[in-house]
Amino acid sequence: MPYQTAPSPPTGPMTPRLRRACEKAAHVVTTRGKIVRGGQAAMFLLERVWPRPWRFVARLFARPPLVWPINLGYEIVARHRSFFAPFILPGEPEDRPENLPEDLDE
Repeated sequence: MPYQTAPSPPTGPMTPRLRRACEKAAHVVTTRGKIVRGGQAAMFLLERVWPRPWRFVARLFARPPLVWPINLGYEIVARHRSFFAPFILPGEPEDRPENLPEDLDE
């Protein structure tokens, strides 16, 4: 779920510190409460959505030392989102929720 709508304790994991961190990188909170971020979070998600024969690749690249270049690539893309967005998510609107007009009910 988007971090902006994640519930705060006691019903959810969203602390003020985690909210600030989520502004800079994707985070995954596992069912066991472990938090993974950045490139490791991307590999965690890919491991769960890729077809079964490819899951081992995501699992392999989610651990050091192979996750280090993944994290570096993630940081580069995250810092330059506006440049990479058209390539990663073609057809997505360029307006982000925070840039939308206030009166959307019309």
